[in-house]
Amino acid sequence: MPLTRFRAPMRCLALLLATAVALQAQTSDTPKPNTRLPKVLLIATGGTIAGVQDAPGSLGSYRAGTLTAEQIIASVPELTRFAQIETEQFSNVPSTSITPAQWLALSKRVEKVLKDRDDLAGVVVTHGTDRLEETAFFLYLTVRSDKPVIVVGAQRPATGISPDGPINLLAAVRVAVAPQAKGKGVMVVMDDRIISAREVRKIYQRTGGFSGGEMGMLGVVGGNGPDFLFAPTRRHGEDSEFDMRKVDSLPRVELAYSYPGGTGPRFDGQPAGVAVATNGMTRAESEVFTALRRAGVVVATVFAYGDNMSAARDPDASRPEARVEARPAVPGDSAAARPDSVRVPPAPAMVTAQHLTPAKARILLMVALTRTKDPLEIQRYFLRY
Repeated sequence: MPLTRFRAPMRCLALLLATAVALQAQTSDTPKPNTRLPKVLLIATGGTIAGVQDAPGSLGSYRAGTLTAEQIIASVPELTRFAQIETEQFSNVPSTSITPAQWLALSKRVEKVLKDRDDLAGVVVTHGTDRLEETAFFLYLTVRSDKPVIVVGAQRPATGISPDGPINLLAAVRVAVAPQAKGKGVMVVMDDRIISAREVRKIYQRTGGFSGGEMGMLGVVGGNGPDFLFAPTRRHGEDSEFDMRKVDSLPRVELAYSYPGGTGPRFDGQPAGVAVATNGMTRAESEVFTALRRAGVVVATVFAYGDNMSAARDPDASRPEARVEARPAVPGDSAAARPDSVRVPPAPAMVTAQHLTPAKARILLMVALTRTKDPLEIQRYFLRY
């Protein structure tokens, strides 16, 4: 029998064997998830950490919120050494597009997944840096779990020169799986720092630009992983009284600033509350905010730079309804001759914030108003959280 009849089948068999060997080698080279490692859910919202440039590797502009959660994870293969990563795309936008409605939806999602899944060690949320501290603080107040929730971002886009997103993400995952992170509430991990979400601030737009001020840095992430030195003492996590599960929308709370010569803000429609950044009001401003309080608007004052530990009114003192105040005499007013003869109902007490930025005082007031409109009870919340 001619040998040529066997050559074609033999070539096919050799090709099949070579393909099988190649596939086996490829499969063996592909890292398999280590099922003994803890699980982390990464929820992506967009931001610079997901940003790309039209001219990659340049110093030019970029489009935030472009890469998907899976693409971000794939760019940091070192993550597989420390955790099994699952991903979820919540949104993919610049953080300036994040709204209170999205805070609420994100909080509900994070709390639910942590309660429903015992196998999760924690959650990492990737976020744009412009609004990162606000989202992190809302989660700090409303996610009722002792499992760590880490919010992380980047100051340079993923395709930029020396992007900081990958190392920040790696540090965030290492904190999320650390046993000592349990019970410390929502944290922000940036530039190897572990910062409590209550105190974190973006102070400038470059790497190293996030700070915890004098009171917010909890620890650092080094070559051996996270090391904690401090823990938050204000209420958070499992101890939070703020249940968002049945809250459909957040109350409208405005943010106002007091300044020399100020006459007070004017609003289209009446808000539920106003947080006022002030180091001392003008008389005109005081009159405006007093009128708002009489109309049922809760007014919270906050030191303009956020560091002051203002002495809050004692929430157990006599209720404001027990006090009266004289109406100021106005030229031509019949009451001017007898200023003590006319009494008007007093304005409810103002709420005082302690060591919060104006933006965060607004968020706490929004959350508190989901439970009560009583300024004295809201003052208690401002002293607890």
